[in-house]
Amino acid sequence: MSLPPKEIPLGAMRFNSDSQKLEYFNGDIWMQVHTFSPDLNGGARGIFAGGEHNPGSPSYVNTIDYITISSAGNATDFGDTSDTLYEGGATSSNTRGIIVLGYTNPANSDIIEYVTMSSTGNATDFGNLTQTARMTCCFSNGTRGVMAGMYTNPGAKTNTINYVTIASTGNAQDFGDTTFTGNYGAGNVASPTRGIRGGANTGSKVNNIEYITTATTGNAQDFGDLTEVKHMPTGISNSTRGIFCGGQLAPGNSKRIEYITIATTGNAQEFGDLLNLNYNGGGVSSPTRGVKGGGYSVPTNAGIDVIEYITIATQGDSVDFGNLTVARTWAPGMSNAHGGLG
Repeated sequence: MSLPPKEIPLGAMRFNSDSQKLEYFNGDIWMQVHTFSPDLNGGARGIFAGGEHNPGSPSYVNTIDYITISSAGNATDFGDTSDTLYEGGATSSNTRGIIVLGYTNPANSDIIEYVTMSSTGNATDFGNLTQTARMTCCFSNGTRGVMAGMYTNPGAKTNTINYVTIASTGNAQDFGDTTFTGNYGAGNVASPTRGIRGGANTGSKVNNIEYITTATTGNAQDFGDLTEVKHMPTGISNSTRGIFCGGQLAPGNSKRIEYITIATTGNAQEFGDLLNLNYNGGGVSSPTRGVKGGGYSVPTNAGIDVIEYITIATQGDSVDFGNLTVARTWAPGMSNAHGGLG
């Protein structure tokens, strides 16, 4: 006696060992599952926007350039922002990058612009912050972009947090408040649930780390402390580990790389050292690799074009990657594969 055929539920999944493809049942037949990746040429893309070319005699740039994070090599021109960008911020979803212009010379700006991550071209208007500001610390969960802490005209530090919905355009809205006032040089990392900033200058340098839950609104909460009291570290992360690279100490400067586990709270631990003594570069990342581009060189007192990288899951010193198209510092970074995207 044969058994009746087993009913296959709608939406059931299977791996077809003949075709080596994943399939789902649509109620009548098995259909191949098609996947989409926004990564250009099969690799995660990192973008660096604007910056200051020579801090000794200020010259600000509107340059946007990009790298393929999985490979090593020099950056390629992407396009331009609508104005020069200094002490701005940047974050992104898989498809869209958000750029906060910051200081556009001769004043702070409230302008937010965007680019399409997988293409090249100039930035387009997105909306405005709730106030004119620079040094915004930006992170996202792919849906929402958050801008935490601001330095406003004529130089007042605030505890303001703003947010936008990345897929749309429009003005930022109030999110809540930071635990410490000001964002002069804080580093930022993120997972899909948390946005974190660490280190800053609130009138003096601090080693505070704080976090928000990105999908909600509300005030930031204490996370722990960096291993050093500093500001201007570069933040990079995957979905589990956040890394802060270098920074300016009180006094002196640091090559130290340190890390946290984002899902927990607690103090940072040592990871390794930067290849070069510099601070305030832009950070981009994929699930496996973190890349730091540009920065302020202590020996030469100028912006640099050096790009260096680390393997996030391990510990160790950074390694040479290539060069930016323009030497600069204060160039915020973003990618289509960072920790906030999972």
